[in-house]
Amino acid sequence: MGRFVEWEDRRQDFLLPASLDDYVSEDNPVRVVEAFIDELDFHALGFAGATPAETGRPAYHPSTMLKIYLYGYLNRVQSSRRLEREAQRNIELIWLTGRLAPDFKTIANFRCHNGPALRAVCRQFVMLCRSLGLFGQAVVAVDGSKFKAVNNRDRNFTANKVAKRIEQVDASIERYLAALDRADREPDDVTEARTDRIKAKLAGLRRHMQFLKDMESQVEAAPDHQVSLTDPDARSMNSSGRGTGIVGYNLQAAVDTKHHLIVAHEVVTQGNDRVQLVPMGLSAKHAMGVDEITVIADRGYYNGDQVLACEGTGVLPCIPKTHTSTSIKTGMFSRHDFVYDAHQDHYTCPAGATLTKGITRSDRRDDIDHYRNLVACHACALRPRCTPEKTKRLKRWEHERVLDIMQARLDRMPDAMIVRRQTVEHVFGTLKSWTSSAHLMTKTLEKVRTEMSLSVLAYNIKRLIRIFGVQPLIQAIRA
Repeated sequence: MGRFVEWEDRRQDFLLPASLDDYVSEDNPVRVVEAFIDELDFHALGFAGATPAETGRPAYHPSTMLKIYLYGYLNRVQSSRRLEREAQRNIELIWLTGRLAPDFKTIANFRCHNGPALRAVCRQFVMLCRSLGLFGQAVVAVDGSKFKAVNNRDRNFTANKVAKRIEQVDASIERYLAALDRADREPDDVTEARTDRIKAKLAGLRRHMQFLKDMESQVEAAPDHQVSLTDPDARSMNSSGRGTGIVGYNLQAAVDTKHHLIVAHEVVTQGNDRVQLVPMGLSAKHAMGVDEITVIADRGYYNGDQVLACEGTGVLPCIPKTHTSTSIKTGMFSRHDFVYDAHQDHYTCPAGATLTKGITRSDRRDDIDHYRNLVACHACALRPRCTPEKTKRLKRWEHERVLDIMQARLDRMPDAMIVRRQTVEHVFGTLKSWTSSAHLMTKTLEKVRTEMSLSVLAYNIKRLIRIFGVQPLIQAIRA
């Protein structure tokens, strides 16, 4: 077969490399994995089995198991059964483990029993990034994304879902009862067989109805009125991007805007991001080791109480305000057309009139002030564009000052939302592409947190290899 690259005869004797190390090049990422893991203190991190037992069969050292998992997550191989096969045939993994090949149960148990230690390893790598001076800018982008759990949507129940399914089963029972009545009026052999099938269907529907009734009481008794059967911690969450819901977990991530490293992350069961600003901001600040940190987030994090809680903590939030008013669409003046004077404590309307603070708060809240002008509004020519009522009334939160300060900070960063999107969005896209359609493989919140920590650790290692290169990074780790 001329003019083609010729293969070698598999029966022909030839000289192989003298050692296993010759099969792994100097710029192979597995050498970074080995260098990082060899520098870890497994006793201090809390790994089970770091001290060998005096009796019984010798166990695998935690470093060997961690190398297997980290290699797997770096190469999109998260399954313990697939890792077992890779340890037997993959030359890079054989080099990394020194020809050790644990069975899948041993591999799975390591991840199951060492959750806190594995999460500590992820934090340890962030500390390494900090020691390398990669967090000097102290600006992070924070966002959340839903990851699909093992639990199917049909195995998740809320009050609304149960009510709809009961309604559907009721309709099916009525339909089959009507079919049974028609069959009774047509006695023959074919109809008798069809009648038996209808009765079997009715029996199954009645059993399912009883199951739904029991589930209704369980949902009512649950703290958040939601029950998941396969993964008890998974929760139904809205997904505005697709217009459908997802049963899973909400991964929160704070990503450095300069090098796009994940400096802090957390897995929560809340479907929205309203109360995640403070915990994520403080976690990122602590991880980066700075006194002050700027946190950029989208409107999903806009919460006055959260912004107020950031004051004095060194966390400087930059979140655009949410616009819920329909005034602009209808041609009316919006709140932004009224200018607030902090020294005089009043608003100036588009007509130039002054809206002063009322003495009493009539909305039954102790932290909302009302501003209005009872005289100027009556004869104002702009009143049709201002309010359909007799006088214009503006409400102001007593801590509105912190929101104004945040808005001024955001005005000084006109590209903040572009930076946020370019920084954090691709992180979630990358993590989800590694897991394809099955986002998560473990159940319960603690195990999912461990799984996500391994994914985040693998992501950060790839980023650092891209920034430094293999050999310079190894030298930095060992320094």
